[in-house]
Amino acid sequence: MATVELRFSALPEHVRTARLVAAAVARRAGVDEAALDEVRLAVGEACTRAVGLHQSGGITAPVKVLLIEEEKQFSIEVGDEAPRSAPGDRAPGAAADDAEAEEDDMGLAVISGLVDDVEVTAGLHGGLIRMRWPTTPPAVALA
Repeated sequence: MATVELRFSALPEHVRTARLVAAAVARRAGVDEAALDEVRLAVGEACTRAVGLHQSGGITAPVKVLLIEEEKQFSIEVGDEAPRSAPGDRAPGAAADDAEAEEDDMGLAVISGLVDDVEVTAGLHGGLIRMRWPTTPPAVALA
């Protein structure tokens, strides 16, 4: 199992680099060529979301991306350090930016539409989006 870890400052200009690295590692891991655009778009959405959460929360920690090559699948984990409670835990009358929440939901909907196998977790210590794609083993040349 090979893992590539990428950390970047929570700035929008770094999202493009994360997308390019993710696509290159996915290709090398054996993700189907037809799915590489989905990988790029999903990573872009997840990283943009993490950058936005860091910026709106004043968090200076870097956004963390793990690219994990396993035997029959390729996983990408995009983590942020923005503390959140579960959606139903918000106190009545608490000031919440509805526009930000709607944008966040839209980003998650886009990711879910692009990736068949996606998990989203969030808690007091931040959130994690885990996305998985199947891989095909490299063809073996016969002598």
